[in-house]
Amino acid sequence: MDEEVSIINTNTRNEKIKNFFVNNKNKIIFGVIILLLIIISAYGFDSYKLNKKKQISDNFNLITIEYEKNNKQQTVNELTQIIEEKDPTYSPLSLYFLIDNKLIEDEKQINEYFDVLINQTSLNNEIKNLVIYKKALFNADKSTEGDLLNMLNPLFNSKSVWKSHALYLMAEYFYSKDQNQKAREFFNQIISLENSNSDIKLEAQKRLNRDLSD
Repeated sequence: MDEEVSIINTNTRNEKIKNFFVNNKNKIIFGVIILLLIIISAYGFDSYKLNKKKQISDNFNLITIEYEKNNKQQTVNELTQIIEEKDPTYSPLSLYFLIDNKLIEDEKQINEYFDVLINQTSLNNEIKNLVIYKKALFNADKSTEGDLLNMLNPLFNSKSVWKSHALYLMAEYFYSKDQNQKAREFFNQIISLENSNSDIKLEAQKRLNRDLSD
């Protein structure tokens, strides 16, 4: 008796499953098609990103290799195009190349490119922190105390490996302005910081002992 009940239950369950597929055939087919389209689209997008990355890489390498052959404005135009691509690797490298080779004289334009990297480019956190530090370093000679502090504030409020560099930049800024008390405070922060860069920490200690000792 129990065996017959079990057979009936199994048949009933199989019939329900069969009816479910029959009644929902169109929905199931539609769902499978949507899933396949999502998979194909994701694969296609990944392939596109890889190809785009390779193209930007090849362009950057060619531009910098042929820099001496090209005229200045051509190099500027090509590298600024890469900056505007907002690539996390080659956009920062393009800006650094322009700055290191003094290819753009307009400081406002350079700061706008820094802002493209900081605010619009998907950078790794520490790469972004480096860009922030480099922007402050670029502007240090011309900025007011308030502007420089605002630029570096994201680093002061972080545990970034670039925090000690930012503190050292402000300390030297105040020292150059003969604001020794403020300079001493920033140098002491470097000394007490757990993950201070060892070279920066040594230079801070030297400055405190040599020039700012009581």
